[in-house]
Parts: sequence; C-alpha cells; structure tokens
Amino acid sequence: MEVSEILVIAMFGTFMLLLFIGYPVAWVLGGVAILFTAVGYFSDIYLDTITGLDYNVLGLAVGRIYGVMDNWVLVALPMFIFMGLMLDKSGVAERMMHSMQRLFGNVRGGLAITVTLIGVILAASTGIIGASVVLLGLMSLPVMLNQNYSKSIALGTVASAGCLGILIPPSIMLVIMGDQMALSVGDLFMGAVFPGLLLGVLYIGYIFIYGLIKPNNVPLAENQEPVNEWSLVGRVFLDIIPPAILILAVLGSIFAGIATVTEASGIGAIGATIMAMMYRRLDFAVLKEVVINTFNTAGYIFAIFVGATVFALVLRELGGDELIEDVLTGLPFGDMGLILFILLIVFLLGFFLDWIEITLIMLPLLAPVVSGLDLGVDGYGVVDKPELVWFALLVAVTLQTSFLTPPVGFALFYLKGVCPPGVTLLDIYKGVIPFVILQMIGLALVFMFPALVTWLPSVAYGN
Repeated sequence: MEVSEILVIAMFGTFMLLLFIGYPVAWVLGGVAILFTAVGYFSDIYLDTITGLDYNVLGLAVGRIYGVMDNWVLVALPMFIFMGLMLDKSGVAERMMHSMQRLFGNVRGGLAITVTLIGVILAASTGIIGASVVLLGLMSLPVMLNQNYSKSIALGTVASAGCLGILIPPSIMLVIMGDQMALSVGDLFMGAVFPGLLLGVLYIGYIFIYGLIKPNNVPLAENQEPVNEWSLVGRVFLDIIPPAILILAVLGSIFAGIATVTEASGIGAIGATIMAMMYRRLDFAVLKEVVINTFNTAGYIFAIFVGATVFALVLRELGGDELIEDVLTGLPFGDMGLILFILLIVFLLGFFLDWIEITLIMLPLLAPVVSGLDLGVDGYGVVDKPELVWFALLVAVTLQTSFLTPPVGFALFYLKGVCPPGVTLLDIYKGVIPFVILQMIGLALVFMFPALVTWLPSVAYGN
C-alpha cells in the first residue's frame, strides 16, 4: 500500500475519531485537511515520499472556497431556510390542523391522517426537518394523546410526517446535491415529487389499515360533530389555498422555466412573509427571530461547506477518489449490487453523521463511480445524467430513513424535545419502527422503478 493510500485511510479515521469525541464537524473537516497537508509535506521532505501535498494545496483551497461563496445556486439555501422559518411562525399549519381534524374526525385514525397530510404540505413549503417535526409535535401530540391515541402510532406519525421535508421539494438537501453532483436542481426537484408523495401515501394507507385492525388505539374524538356541511370542506379549502399558492409559485416557476431555483427561493421568502402578515403573526420580534435563526442555520451549513471543500481537495490530491473507485468497482456485486452496497453504507453513516456531511463528503466521491456503471436508467432523451439523478434520489430517501432509525436518528431527538411528560425515548423508538419499514418499501420501489424519478422531469422539460 502506497503512502498516499495510507494517508487517505488515516484521514477518514481521524475525521471519524474527532467527530465522535465531540468537536464541531466544520472545524474537524478543515482541521484534518490542514493537518494531513502538513503530514504529507513533511513526509515528502524527510521520508522522500511523493504525496504531492504542500502549501500550494492550501492555496488551491482558497480558490475552491471562493467558488463556493460565489455560487449563485447556493443563495437559495438561506432563502428557503427563511421561507420555512417564516411559515413556521405564520400559523398556517395550526389553521389547517383545526379544520382538517374536523373533516377527518369520523374516520378511525383521522387525526393521524390529518397530521400526515399537513406534514406533506409543510414539506412542500419548508423543507426543514427540524422545524416540521417540532411544529407537528407541538400542535398534534397533546391532542392525539388526549384523544387516547396509542403513544406508538401518535409518535411514529409525527416523526415520519416531519421527515418528509428532506425529500419533497423545495428541499435544501436537493439544492446541495445538485451543486455537489453538477446536476440540474430542477431535475432533482421534479424527480423527488413521486418518491415523496409515494411515502406519504404509504403512511396514510398504513394508518387507515391500522385503524381498521386496532380501532381502540386510534379512537374517535368524544362528542364528534357529524360532518355534513359543505362549509367545512370550504373552510379546509380556504386554509389550504395560501400554502398551495406559495408552493405553486415556487415550484411552478422553476418547473415552467420562468425562474431559476435562486430566483424562486426569493419568491418563496417574500410569499411566506406576506402570508405571516395576512395572518397577523408578523411583528418586529418575530422578524428578528426568523432572521437570526436563518443566519444561524445558513452559517452552520456554509461552515461545513468550507471545511468539506478543503477536506475533499486534500483527499483528491492524495488520490482518495481513485482509491474509493477502485475499491468499489472491485467488489463482486455487479452494477445494481454496487448501488445497493453504497446505499447500505450511506444508511449506516446516517446513524452517526448529519445529511449535510454525507452529502458534501460522500456524494462527490461516489458520483464518478456511479457514472461509470451500466445502470440502464432511461432519461427519455430529456433528463441529463439520468443515472445520477436517480442515484441522488435513492440517497435522499435513504438519508430520510436514517433520520428515523434508532438509536440516533436526528428526528427522534427533535421530537423528544417537545414531547409531553410521560413520553420516553423508548416509546418513540417503538412508534417509528413501522414507518421505517414503510420507508424501506418506498426505497425498494424507487430502486426497482427508476421511472418514478426520471419520468416526470422528462415530461415537464420535454414539452
């Protein structure tokens, strides 16, 4: 084994070790890269090795970092974050919750179905998992538990519905994936529509069947008023119109080619602000809180961007991408088997790393490997790099699954932070297991039928 290969393995090992110790990931990424640049430099001088690492590599890193900061696509990130946080404050979710709860009140599991539908709408409006899980938990958990819902079905519904935001566009993860893999964000957004809705349908179907099998675990509300007035349907319709218009303005402008992703993100930010004003939820204190939280979240993501950029540069200078490609292509799995193996690795990494680190570190290294495989994914003559678009969405669904998987799924801890007294982490673990299985089924369907990802972009952009 050559010295550069040893350094690549040592870099990954040092990164994981420092991460588990508890150092911030952005500092670990950048610090490890600088440390191993120094190791390679002194190794070349005193041990006569040829790693090619010296101060010039760090000079190249400056140009790479400038490229990140000069990337107009990434301007969409703080805009979409602002949009999600402002919608969180607008009160639109509470209004939909109250009216839709009455609409589905006579259906076993109707409250859980309501939470799932609101989760889908929030996912298409915010794209931020933490905000969706916390908001759904605060709104619905007390109501569901007071209605004597089983803790498991209540907790599992909230956690799974909140996680849809990482997949259903406009997802900030898809924006980053498009940047890192040199893919059209519009293709990723359009390609994510069917997989995201598929998961929502699986959740609702499971809740409905669960209500038929175990009706005592999802009881109807006491003194439930019969739903026999069209006015209630109209009220639900009116409550859904504002977020629907916002979703149409953002995604519709992208899909129709009227606006770029960056421009559409600005439309979303303005639209969410107007919505908060309509519901009289906007004042200086709320605006200040949203702006500060947007800065904090965007700063966290871009700090990891900078660290990951330097880390990836040093890794490539050491030949890390060639090493990973040689290892993966040397496995006796076949092309599709290799995709499954990569997804398994991503799933396991999701236990310990946030989606941001996985997206920024792993995807640029894996993209050349996937591009070289004979996957036979049909882009219908329209979708550019259809195999990479399909692979990116497979990774997105896999990462969403890791958010729910015990013992360290991030959504589980978001939910635990807002649970009423008496709800334990073990209750949450039990509740999410059926939904993790449903996500695995969804992942399998997307894997077996790539057209779920590539057909819609081809139709939209082919015309």
